[in-house]
Amino acid sequence: MTPLIHPTAVIHPGAELHPTVQVGAYAVIGEFVKIGPGTTIGPHAIIEGWTEIGARNQIFAGAVIGSEPQDLKYQGAISFVRIGDENLIREYVTINRATYGGEATQIGDRNLFMAYAHVGHNCHIGDQVIVANGVALAGHVTIESQARLSGVLGVHQFVHIGKLSMVGGMTRIDRDVPPFMLVEGNPSRIRSLNLVGLKRAGLTEAELGLLKKAFRTLYRSGYRLEQALDELSLMPESNDLEHLRGFIQESLTPDRRGLIPGKS
Repeated sequence: MTPLIHPTAVIHPGAELHPTVQVGAYAVIGEFVKIGPGTTIGPHAIIEGWTEIGARNQIFAGAVIGSEPQDLKYQGAISFVRIGDENLIREYVTINRATYGGEATQIGDRNLFMAYAHVGHNCHIGDQVIVANGVALAGHVTIESQARLSGVLGVHQFVHIGKLSMVGGMTRIDRDVPPFMLVEGNPSRIRSLNLVGLKRAGLTEAELGLLKKAFRTLYRSGYRLEQALDELSLMPESNDLEHLRGFIQESLTPDRRGLIPGKS
């Protein structure tokens, strides 16, 4: 037992912890857990199942990571939680592993999960995402990088949330949120571009101008969605526009839940 591990912590001898990992009082770490360099585990945290955690993560008091999925279809399979580097996982966050054998709940790098957030089974979360207090993500939710989810909201299973989008507090998200948009309300509606987030992300005036034109075409022109997508294809080439078009087209396929509508 090194000085970095509190004497009351319970760590299975089969767990693989880098020598620089710090573990707080009364934390519990299971047999198949792997934790990378510089990661800190707070007091009373529980890390179990087949959980792999990268470098320099901070996991605060009472967090529970790698527990069985809250899914009646789970039959005890070997499934995973995989977490990247430099994430902040605050007090009492819960992250469930996937339902079926070989599948994973995946979290990228430099994300912030505020207190009491829940990440359900098979969720895939990109990089630099902020999930505020009390947010509940159901199973199979995908969140692209740099999205922002405000407090005390729920996200339906299989929903996709696009990059650099913003979801307002206490919003019900039961369909896909396109990239770059600001969504708010119950029922939820696309209100505008996420202009503050886009500026903070460093988009140029020209890039912002194209996205503003795309927003007006999609949600203010009166075009049917298919017509609006055709209009977007005629605009100057842009990686952001291409990503927006592709996201919307995929959301319209039969195996997806469709899109949050624009404001009436």
